[in-house]
Amino acid sequence: MYSADPDYAVGGEVITDTAAHTGRFKRVDFYEETQISAMSSNLTGNSIASETVAAGTTIYGLITSITLTSGACIAYRV
Repeated sequence: MYSADPDYAVGGEVITDTAAHTGRFKRVDFYEETQISAMSSNLTGNSIASETVAAGTTIYGLITSITLTSGACIAYRV
């Protein structure tokens, strides 16, 4: 019998625009080269704002807001 993977059962949000997207996300997969405008998370250290990430990059953490300048990603909900 097939059982849905519990990690993905709550879904995700495909982000392809420059609007702010809020929620509780545990993982963000970037499927195109993407420039991040702003991101709020529990990550520490330098800011990721204005950084460009390569296609295939994944960021893990508790992300509560993400805004893109360009590119696209999928943010998976907690």
